[in-house]
Amino acid sequence: MENQGNQESVPEKKYDGPVKIDIDRYRAREGEKINLKKFPTACDVNVDKESVKMSAFPKALEELNLLQAKLYAQSTYGLVIVLQAMDAAGKDGTIRHVFSHLDPNGVHVVSFKQPTSEEKDHDYMWRINKALPRRGDIGIFNRSHYEDVVVTRVHDLIHQGKLPKNLITKNIWDIRYRQIRDWERYLGENGFHMIKIFLHVSKNEQRDRLAQRILNKKKNWKFSMADINERRYWDRYQELYSEMISATSTEEAPWYIVPADNKWYTRYVVSQIVIRALKDIAPKFPEMSKEIREQLEEFRKLIESGNVGMIEEMEDVLQKE
Repeated sequence: MENQGNQESVPEKKYDGPVKIDIDRYRAREGEKINLKKFPTACDVNVDKESVKMSAFPKALEELNLLQAKLYAQSTYGLVIVLQAMDAAGKDGTIRHVFSHLDPNGVHVVSFKQPTSEEKDHDYMWRINKALPRRGDIGIFNRSHYEDVVVTRVHDLIHQGKLPKNLITKNIWDIRYRQIRDWERYLGENGFHMIKIFLHVSKNEQRDRLAQRILNKKKNWKFSMADINERRYWDRYQELYSEMISATSTEEAPWYIVPADNKWYTRYVVSQIVIRALKDIAPKFPEMSKEIREQLEEFRKLIESGNVGMIEEMEDVLQKE
């Protein structure tokens, strides 16, 4: 029998190498005619899955955390993140894994469902405007105003709404695309940057995920017959999403078509897109006034001295101001 104590231990594998991904490969250029069939739905670069999950992604979340803290503290710019996708593409999971570690005071998620009766009494952008983030905040739209140029067309809902009939012309969708581009540019010109992310899942992967919602009891709560019904319109959705991205991806508010079949890769790519957007804003912690710097120095001395009456002395300092 071998002496167990003489066995060499297997060194633990380290996952600290850099994972570089050119996210521009997923960006839809302004004026580019998009065909979603030509874009990958799965990881299409040579990266190590465990390196991403164990090292690169956690580091990305740390970087996001710092950038968001600066954005919030500066309270000058805002960031709007639009997430669109077919059902079961992973919007909720992406939001949970990428953004849940950020300061909840400065991150707000809005999920847009079917319009309420009140929302139908207004223009289609009314509820979107109400949900915009404040300066210093990140607003995440789980679905968005783009529902009104995709779902509305798939199910011909435009004729069921309250829009005056004389305004429903053959150019209605081109008009809406123009309205959306103008609105997004307006936001950018007022300090609210926007990035738009389409999670591109394959039809086979969607089938498997919908099946899991039926077969896995822990996922039964996710099941919706509506998702099964919408799958019948797959080709039409792909056609309209391609047209929508072509018409509305601009330099100011670009679309990214992110592979969504591999969740670990999707979440990492999304984190990199958001990091770039925040770096473009370049937020900074605000400069402290001379008065605040002097107060901090006074408190630092009190703490370092280990003074028992430190708290009382702090209060005395404040009362003197």
